[in-house]
Formats: sequence, C-alpha cells, structure tokens
Amino acid sequence: MELTKNIFFNTDKLIENSTVKISYSGKLFQENAERVFIHYGFGLLWDNLNEIEMEKTELGFQAEIKLDSFDTFNFCFKDDNNCWDNNNGNNYIFPIEKNVMSLVATEQDELSMITPRRLRKSYIWSKKVRLAIYKIITYIPKIISGNYKRKVTE
Repeated sequence: MELTKNIFFNTDKLIENSTVKISYSGKLFQENAERVFIHYGFGLLWDNLNEIEMEKTELGFQAEIKLDSFDTFNFCFKDDNNCWDNNNGNNYIFPIEKNVMSLVATEQDELSMITPRRLRKSYIWSKKVRLAIYKIITYIPKIISGNYKRKVTE
C-alpha cells in the first residue's frame, strides 16, 4: 500500500506490536544513493529512536521494522553522504492502530475452544442414547406381545 509518494508498506494498516516492511523509492533512491538509512521513532517525542540501514533492491530500499505500542510511527531517510529526505522538514508520520485483542488467541481462549468440542460430542452421545432408549421402550413390548408387524409398502 502506498501511504505517500514513493513510500510503500506491505500492509493496509500499521498495527501496534507487528512487523512492517517499508519500501522507499524517493529522492535518495532517485539520486542513486548507495546506502540509505531509515531514522525512526514513535509518538510525539520520537520515543525509542533508532536508525537502521535499508537493503538496496531494484525497486528501491527496503527495511523491516517492529512497531511499538504508540499512537504514531515517525521516520525520515538519510544517505551515506548525510543528505536527508524528511518530507520537507515535516517528517513522515503515520498513525498506528491498536491491536484488536479479540483476534488474538491466548492460552485460555485455546482451552475454551476445546471445551465446546467436548460438549458437542457429549451432546451427540446423549442424543444417541435417548434414541436407543426410545426404540427399546417402543419396540420391545411389541416384539414380546407379538404385535410387531412390518409395514408393507406398495
């Protein structure tokens, strides 16, 4: 997904505590920089500030980054000659969405997922037992009394 010109992410949304792959084909790539670094941080104060070298490919530079639990992901790019691409001094800032916990299975959720299967199996067996008892109650007296006749279909 292209979030801004020449910056692509491998996902539609940035979600906290996930890993995102960033592809950059902006100004520094177009000027044939040999090495490009992504300088990034989180939140308004650029917490957990870090800088890593991006891998050069035919389509641009790429890097994988683990997103922390903050509201925003802030970054800019620089090359090995200390030339910066910082969105004309505004930096690149994108919102990070909160992880929806109901979509993540925990150990307790996994155990609760096993329980319905057991309940379902016991329910099926109880239905089978009830059906067997019904047949015994219905047909045994007829067989004993001799009133058991097969229905003839014509």
